[in-house]
Amino acid sequence: MSKINMVDLAGSERASQTGATGVRFEESKHINQSLMSLGVVIKNLCALAAGRSDQGPTPYRDSKLTMLLKDAVGGNCKTVMIATISPADQDYEQTLSTLRYANRVKSIRNKVMANVTKTDEFIKELLEEKEALLAKLNDRRKSSIGYSEEG
Repeated sequence: MSKINMVDLAGSERASQTGATGVRFEESKHINQSLMSLGVVIKNLCALAAGRSDQGPTPYRDSKLTMLLKDAVGGNCKTVMIATISPADQDYEQTLSTLRYANRVKSIRNKVMANVTKTDEFIKELLEEKEALLAKLNDRRKSSIGYSEEG
């Protein structure tokens, strides 16, 4: 089974820069809270990758974003993060923050392995048995045809 998550975490959510008020301000607060929760999850996973397990359980349930990305950041998968930055002087702090975030994500190590269920294994065994039986049947047919032609 394959799954792809595409999440755009881009954009300035600083109220002072965006001038957001009212509903937009409330929305930016929720976005910032989700990003903070994702940062905590990433920090925890980095600590686990470094062999430090003193962080406690990874807090995926702290936001909807981390619940959605649970499989992508800490599961049995391969994950790619693309960080876009701005060359503008006024975006220096945000660019630096983005690069630090991406650097932390880079240190997460997932153990990827094929998802095989007992049903999959059973089906594979049955298919192998079917092939073996078909090969025997073909051998018998060939030997019986060869026998009758000689006689």
